[in-house]
Amino acid sequence: MAAAKTATPTVQNKMITVEEVMDILQVSRSAAYHVMQRINKELKEKGYITHSGRVPRAYLMERCGLQ
Repeated sequence: MAAAKTATPTVQNKMITVEEVMDILQVSRSAAYHVMQRINKELKEKGYITHSGRVPRAYLMERCGLQ
């Protein structure tokens, strides 16, 4: 039986969820989702593959001036 593939911890840490966005930006869930939608739209326009409900931590930090 083959072992199930899982993402490495470094890959998991690069993509963050709404809860982490809420914590980083100190905003409500709906505001965090709005920010995530904007970021994913920007990335999609640049040709990147995006995943609904997750955003790259580094890009979020850069776009929000937190880095």
